[in-house]
Amino acid sequence: MKDLFSAQSQLYQQARPSYPQAVIQELLKHVPSQEFAWDCGAGSGQLTQLLAPYFDQIVATDLSANQLQHAPYFENVSYQVQAAEKSDFPAQCFDLIAVAQAIHWFEFDAFYTQVKRTLKPDGLFAVLGYGLIQVDHAELNEAIQYLYRVILKDYWDVERHYIDERYQTIPFPFKEIAMPDFKIELKWTFQQLIDYLNTWSAVKHYLNKNQQNPLQLILESKQLEPQINVSFPILLRVGRL
Repeated sequence: MKDLFSAQSQLYQQARPSYPQAVIQELLKHVPSQEFAWDCGAGSGQLTQLLAPYFDQIVATDLSANQLQHAPYFENVSYQVQAAEKSDFPAQCFDLIAVAQAIHWFEFDAFYTQVKRTLKPDGLFAVLGYGLIQVDHAELNEAIQYLYRVILKDYWDVERHYIDERYQTIPFPFKEIAMPDFKIELKWTFQQLIDYLNTWSAVKHYLNKNQQNPLQLILESKQLEPQINVSFPILLRVGRL
């Protein structure tokens, strides 16, 4: 598993979007009991904080101690620095194992070995993510698309293709459950948008190599509205052993 986000942990926690409650409620319909959940690759707790009200106990793991330090505190959540592929949890202990916007960084076979070992026989495994941002301002949206597909084309880590393919091409050796389509829909200021784009790993790679800001085209976009409607398609694969 790669750790690309430790250096930007606070920005990541502040700028990354959260999942709508409708997604959490849909997952809970398929969870047999709400005793123990594992949020793997939890980062700064975007998904953890949404699951916390519903489970007796949650363990949230990530390779980055810096990321976990920016996650919110809950009495029923234990944050632990662990690689996804090497956990020390007991066998058949989890009602839910969830991975949000992280599975494309994992070594699939090794991680799935852990999932199959630690998930209860009737437990639920859920992979979540979100795709490329869309905004309702045509000129700005075109600039973001150009940034993503042209300026940053050679700076994305190879694993990014799994996001572009909506997680449909990841290995998924589970009995899959059909899920509805969901979107993240938010109102952001222009600065919130810039903060989010600055969390892209490809932006960091571009800055490191070229010593210039790839967001210049976006910063020059004329944005007259005080708020921007933004949306992200939600990627969702859910299954059982």
